[in-house]
Amino acid sequence: MKKEDSGRQFSRALKLSAVQRMASGVNVSKLSRELGVSRKSLYQWQKQFRVGGPAALRGAGRPRHDEQMRMQANDPAVAMPPESSDELLKALARIAELERLVGQQTVDLDFFQQALQHVGGERRQSGAPGGRASTRSSKR
Repeated sequence: MKKEDSGRQFSRALKLSAVQRMASGVNVSKLSRELGVSRKSLYQWQKQFRVGGPAALRGAGRPRHDEQMRMQANDPAVAMPPESSDELLKALARIAELERLVGQQTVDLDFFQQALQHVGGERRQSGAPGGRASTRSSKR
């Protein structure tokens, strides 16, 4: 596996667009190939967005001091009391679990659709009733 995005820096707009597309249900593998970004980076951007909103998806270069202060203020571990932080972590874990489930169901659905197309292609019948099948029988 090669590192597609090692050393590269991406704009905030690109990161925000990628996160929004992931939220809308776009296949992450296809998105990573399209953008030339590793899947790991896409999931990191998604996590940063969940924790700190659009401000957490900073672009290239060092963040300005006021941006750093805003990011720290948006950090759930700093801004929320411990009870809220636990609830947030449980909610994020539940969201991740549901996303994994949706992803698995998508993979299953794609598999069964392709299998159905494959089976349907092999069993084509001729147009006439009682006509021959599209595949010839074997002569032994």
